[in-house]
Amino acid sequence: MTLLITGGAGFIGSNFILDHLAHADESVINLDRLTYAGNAENLAALQGDVRHTLVCGDIADRALVGRLLAEYPPRAVVHFAAESHVDRSIRGPEDFIQTNIVGTFRLLETVRAWWSALPSPQQRGFRFLHVSTDEVYGALAPDAAPFAEGHQHQPNSPYSASKAAGDHLVRAWFQTYGLPVLTTHCSNNYGPYQFPEKLIPLMIVNALAGQPLPIYGDGLQVRDWLYVGDHCRALEHVLAAGSPGETYNIGGQCEQTNLRIARTLCALLDRLRPKPDGRSYAEQITFVADRPGHDRRYAINAGKIARELGWKPAETLATGLLKTVQWYLDHPEWLAHVQTGAYRKWMNRHYGAMPT
Repeated sequence: MTLLITGGAGFIGSNFILDHLAHADESVINLDRLTYAGNAENLAALQGDVRHTLVCGDIADRALVGRLLAEYPPRAVVHFAAESHVDRSIRGPEDFIQTNIVGTFRLLETVRAWWSALPSPQQRGFRFLHVSTDEVYGALAPDAAPFAEGHQHQPNSPYSASKAAGDHLVRAWFQTYGLPVLTTHCSNNYGPYQFPEKLIPLMIVNALAGQPLPIYGDGLQVRDWLYVGDHCRALEHVLAAGSPGETYNIGGQCEQTNLRIARTLCALLDRLRPKPDGRSYAEQITFVADRPGHDRRYAINAGKIARELGWKPAETLATGLLKTVQWYLDHPEWLAHVQTGAYRKWMNRHYGAMPT
């Protein structure tokens, strides 16, 4: 048995592979371009493990994907590969169009051509799992019900628009060609190995470095926070028992404002890594100009996956954030390695030069 994972050196993909191989004895072929957020070091624990093969390549390379499918016939493709940072999509949307739309299209077409030639029993058993985001649904009013699977796609950023387009392609390849697809929409993930441009690791890294903790606008944007390990378990449930053509929302049932998240992280750091002068990290919180098209609230209704597949999150926000902060404190080498010159250039360009 084999899984073909795209984007498996990224944050969620690497956590999925590590979790999967901790309890499953099957081969994983990991196709990743190893761009700025794709880090082979995330998978250092699998060095020498014959079950894991990392291939540096592009999902849009049909010849390469075709060779991998022929050489390692998978029981499923799990499609994580994506450009995923909203801020980057605002400054440079073309990469998002190429990866999230063109790349997904070419991957679907290559997989479809290979799948169409399989014997009927193998066709029926195959799955294509497309990992998407709650951002495709747009923004919720403060008192609106959380996103359910039937909510209309109303993306508001180049990132979410490109992911919504990918969702539509995946649906069409099921409706038109019968490719057995599954789609998931997850809320904001956090946990180990997250590249420090996203809110939670950025707050931790900047706090420890004595730098400002930049919060957009008034910081009252609401997100539903999901610990990455819970997301990985949900994906396993969908892969094992999800119905082809169906969509499943995955959420942490933890709605919090960005400002509340920042203050909670500061409180945890005050306890776990107190400053020598006894002052709180919260003093570093700095409000910056809001970004264009910033959605005010997301929230996920995860009732369907609970009812049909028996999944619910194991971590609360308190336990998940504690595990996350402790992981970053315990892995300073990983942080040092990902904070390359290119990373610092991006951060300075986006937020302005960070004082030391």
